[in-house]
Amino acid sequence: MTAKRKNSTPKQLVRPMVRKLRGYVPGEQPNVPGLIKLNTNENPAPPSPKVIRAIRSAADDRLRRYPVPSAQPLRVALAKLHDCKPENIIVGNGSDELLALATRAFVEPRQSNAATRRQTIQYFTPSYSLYPILAGIHGARRNEVRLPADFGLPDNDALQNSNWDFGAALTYITTPNAPSGRGYLTRDLAKLCAAQKGVTILDEAYVDFADENALRLAKRFPHVIVSRTFSKAYSLCFARVGYFVGHPEIIAALDRIRDSYNTNGLGQVAALATLSDIGHYRKQFERIIQLRDKTTGALEALGFKVLPSQANFIFAKPTAITAAQWFRQLRERKIVTRWFDTPKVRNWLRITIGTEAEMAKLLTATKSILKR
Repeated sequence: MTAKRKNSTPKQLVRPMVRKLRGYVPGEQPNVPGLIKLNTNENPAPPSPKVIRAIRSAADDRLRRYPVPSAQPLRVALAKLHDCKPENIIVGNGSDELLALATRAFVEPRQSNAATRRQTIQYFTPSYSLYPILAGIHGARRNEVRLPADFGLPDNDALQNSNWDFGAALTYITTPNAPSGRGYLTRDLAKLCAAQKGVTILDEAYVDFADENALRLAKRFPHVIVSRTFSKAYSLCFARVGYFVGHPEIIAALDRIRDSYNTNGLGQVAALATLSDIGHYRKQFERIIQLRDKTTGALEALGFKVLPSQANFIFAKPTAITAAQWFRQLRERKIVTRWFDTPKVRNWLRITIGTEAEMAKLLTATKSILKR
């Protein structure tokens, strides 16, 4: 008689690589009355009234229909905004989906311990903590390159003397950097992009709060993609809309592997309405930048070290207490910030710029904590 085969356990049915994987940990979304939420870099203002009206008017019989699969009207509007063609643009379910598509389109899964450049995903650390997760999901080789102590962008000579791989299949560069907020000059990014052999994604999630952007590099270099999102600056986190700008052949490759209806209809409507009301948002950006700089000065006057920020958040280091103590004591006062318990950044807090009243309460609470 044939021996009865033992069934696999549910755990054994999961790929070994996935069993070991640590998933992405998003910022907390606590639902606490009176909470001041300064931890996930959301715009403190709601979408413009024009956008709200567009979403409401679209919540009709269209909800039973599929959305435009290619988001073509939105691609046309974005192409007009960025002076390119719709073929240069792909829209996704937030820029996170597109970052994940890039791993599948441009990186070979690792087949053995002898990893090659075609199997390498590269990024600076610290930067967006989703990058290593995407590499792990895909089974790619990760090449993490530490930023210097000031979190600035190393020049090509410094990278030549580090473990940087100019031939990596896919390289992510967050600019402005997160979590530090440091901005990188386009001329410096251009030198780095010119030396890169594989696909290079300039992740500009926070660029609307910066002095300059690197969009022209996506037009200049066929291997460079610029990533943008409607979440951080345009108050559409809930709608999940992001996009890439790049060479038509690169964009077409991503388009071949995306889900058929990857961007929901209400999100497309909201993004289109946003683009028709850009002036409203630019005024918001100016207010956030002014408040960012004001908050930076106030914390520096209290003895904190604050990095120069080009984003809608600041990265601050206390001297009289630890960052962990500051984080916990702010939380006791219903103010939630972001503390990363990793060696490179555990002495810092990342603080989203909220409303003027929220930032005033942050400073008042911080002064109270220091007195204790």
